[in-house]
Formats: sequence, C-alpha cells, structure tokens
Amino acid sequence: MDDISDLISTPLTLDLVRGALELEQTSRGVLPHRLPASARQYADGQLAMAEAQPSGVRLAFRSRATYVRVETVPTKMVYVGAPPRPDGVYELKVDGRRTASATATGGDTLRIDMASGAADVTPGQTAVIEFGDLGDADKEIEVWLPWNERTELVALKTDAPVEPLSGHGRLLWLHHGSSISHGSNAAGPTSTWPALAAALGGVELLNLGFGGSALLDPFVARVIRDTSADLISLKIGINLVNTDLMRLRAFAPAVHGFLDTIREGHPSTPLLVVSPIMCPIHEETPGPSEMDTAGLAEGRLGFRAAGDPAEVASGKLTLQVVRDELARIVGARSATDPHLGYLDGLELYGRADAEERPLPDALHPDAETQQQIGERFARLVFDSEGPFSRTQR
Repeated sequence: MDDISDLISTPLTLDLVRGALELEQTSRGVLPHRLPASARQYADGQLAMAEAQPSGVRLAFRSRATYVRVETVPTKMVYVGAPPRPDGVYELKVDGRRTASATATGGDTLRIDMASGAADVTPGQTAVIEFGDLGDADKEIEVWLPWNERTELVALKTDAPVEPLSGHGRLLWLHHGSSISHGSNAAGPTSTWPALAAALGGVELLNLGFGGSALLDPFVARVIRDTSADLISLKIGINLVNTDLMRLRAFAPAVHGFLDTIREGHPSTPLLVVSPIMCPIHEETPGPSEMDTAGLAEGRLGFRAAGDPAEVASGKLTLQVVRDELARIVGARSATDPHLGYLDGLELYGRADAEERPLPDALHPDAETQQQIGERFARLVFDSEGPFSRTQR
C-alpha cells in the first residue's frame, strides 16, 4: 500500500488476540503470553522462553478491510554453531481458509550457546507484515503469529474498521504438551499438529504446548484448572524422560496430582491423557537427552540418549515405562471419572512411521509428520465415537 496515513489503528486487546491468556504491556507494544503472570513467576528460563512464543496465537476479527498491516518486533533465535533458523512465518486465514503467508525481517536477536548455556540479546527494529487484495466483503480475518518466534505486537492497521469476532458456537479445546505440541518443525503456525487438528475438529484452540517444559509443574495445572475450556488434553512424557526429571515413584503421584488439580476446576470436562509418540532413542533408554556434538560440528542439530537402560529396574523412566504407567493411571481413575480418556501416542506416530520418516534430530518430527499427527488426532479424537466427538460430549 502506497499511503498508510489513512489507515485505522486498532488497540490490541485480548478480545482481538486469540490463543493468549495475557497481554503484557511493553515499551514497544504488547507481548502475548500463554501463561499468566501468576504462573510465570515460577517458570525457569526454558519455560519463560517457550510460553512467550505464540504457538496458536492469532489476531482475529471481522472487517471489510482489503488491506491488513501488522507491526511486530520478533525475536530471532540463533544457536551458536548450528545452521541459521528460518524466519518465523505469519499466516492469513480468511473465513477459515488459509490464503497467504509472510515472514518478518528485523527484530531482536537472541544468541544461545547450547554448549555453555550462555545467551545474549541484541535489540533490533520493528518489522512489518502486510496482506492486501482481500476484497471488500465483510469477512472473518485471522493473522496467525509464528509458533516458534517471540513476537511483540506493536500495531494493527487496516483500511476499514475491525470488530472482535462474535460467538460462533465452536467449543474451546485446551491442549498442553511438549515441543511437539508447541510445533517442533511445522511448516507454519496453522500447520502445527494441534492447529491442524483444531481446524479439522471444528474447535477453537488454546495451545499450552511448551517446548522442553511439559514437566507436570503444579502451577501449570492450576492455570488449566482456572482457564475456561470445553475440552482438555494433556500430552505427557517425553520431557520427563529427556530431562531425567523424576523416577517412577514420583511420576505416578505427580500425574495424579496434576489431574486432581485440573478436576478441581473442570470436574466433568472431557479430559484426554495422551502418551508419547515413538521416539526410538528413548523407548528403552532413559534420559537425559544430550546434544550430539559430532553432528553440531558438522552443522547438524541432533540428540542422543545418555541414560543407562540398566537403571530402568531402579525406577528410571523410559517412554515404554511412561506409556504403561499412564494407561494404568487412567484406567484406575476412569472407574470413577467417566469423562477421563487415554490415547496411546503410538497411534499418532508409531514404530512403522519412525522407520518410514525418522525424527530428523532424533527428538522432533518434521513438517510432514506434524501434519500426519494432526490428521490422525482429529480422526481418533474428534471424529465418530472419539472422546471429543459430539456424541461423547
């Protein structure tokens, strides 16, 4: 657009920013958070970084606008010694259909040394994302933010007034999980498996997938307890194994406590526990996961399991142990909780899938597998007689 002086600037508030639980006022605009401040005070650096990456967060409104301009300050992450990461992708949906995508240059740069843990930030300039030629009909517009790039929102400008979306009858699905739920190597923000499953299932998404940080933290359980939701799913396991966080004796009570807390606020909400997908390095070998330094020297990011399989007998967790224990826990609780269900993650990505499409870095699925997981989840959970199907609600 040649002249932006006549554009309408609309304040960014939670009724326009879907998928966030809180907006923090900054010196440059607002920062969407997927955890409220009451929970962030307990977060470590990894979780603080992950929850501020806006997976599932989108600007959503109705308008006759033919042109939409979003000004942001993204944070570009650079891992020392690793190949450059691609710029975060913004995607436009019009009346539920993805119609365009864009990337943002500029912004801040966060350099992370995986070997030492050191990190530093270099401030940058505001970036501009533009979508035009949208037609002047009244329509539902969504701008999905990058799932993997911290994004401060500076301004929303359009050539016609906007208004928040009114009620549309869709249920709200709250999902909590690890980096795979966060988005791992998805092609874009609407292609993470939860975003794709939500679209196929006809529900609204609140994605509390936090890379590296699905660790049964009690404060996360309290957030889920206190957040309005019609459907809840929890994908539990891989981060507990690859951080070597706890032993079997602690794992079972922690799962019970997490579920007990959620049930305090959602006593009869459909609640689905999902076990880990196939990850060959940790099926029989405990954590922790370690960086594959040889691969890093060659410009490849990869991981290996550093635990000792002999220690499983003394309580160390593997993915096989986690699946067995989750199935046992849900089976026992479902006798008195008819709205609690279990989904084996191997139905989403199993051994045959791992042989056909191995995890590129040994931990995270690629874009094609993200799509497959989303499609399978929608079929198993939202369709027909699945636990979130309309006949089961």
